[in-house]
Amino acid sequence: MATRFTASQSVEIAVPEQPIPIQHYLRQPQRLVKALVDNSRIQQLSEEVFRLKMRPLTFMSLSIQPTVDMRVWAESNGIIYLRSLNCEILGFEYINQRFALNLKGYLSLKEFSTGTRLQGKADLEVVVDFPPPFSFTPKPILEATGNGLLKSVLLSVKQRLLNQLLTDYRYWVISQTKDRGLDRDSTEFPILNAE
Repeated sequence: MATRFTASQSVEIAVPEQPIPIQHYLRQPQRLVKALVDNSRIQQLSEEVFRLKMRPLTFMSLSIQPTVDMRVWAESNGIIYLRSLNCEILGFEYINQRFALNLKGYLSLKEFSTGTRLQGKADLEVVVDFPPPFSFTPKPILEATGNGLLKSVLLSVKQRLLNQLLTDYRYWVISQTKDRGLDRDSTEFPILNAE
């Protein structure tokens, strides 16, 4: 019998003012993907589709490593959307054939009197039909464990986004202004969290 797990995570980021508004940066979805996931785990399949190799996840005594094909695109209204297209569990054919992952998210720009903010939300759902002995585990225990795991996945993605997005935006502004000869005083662009 299939078990369904869900988790949601919201994010709000205050955007510091830069010489180039963040709207221009956000028109490049691949930059957002690189802020969400370590570059070594991304394969770009097309302009909007990326294959993400997730870190191994341990569910009870089972360790799996999903690979997710994700579409990331920006609409004309400036909102960036994320949708999972496909998911594969390598090394566990039984689970792979009985596993479905659905990720939906968005990131939008809001202007307030206090400044610009990015607001977003991600919803993650996994449906899996477990083999024995997991199928004999009481459903409330499975659901609590699975929901907690998904919540921790989204939380780590949120933390990476909070740490990486503004850093990458600053780097991008610096590179754009230097390319155009606009960089008058590089001290305007403090670089934090350099990797």
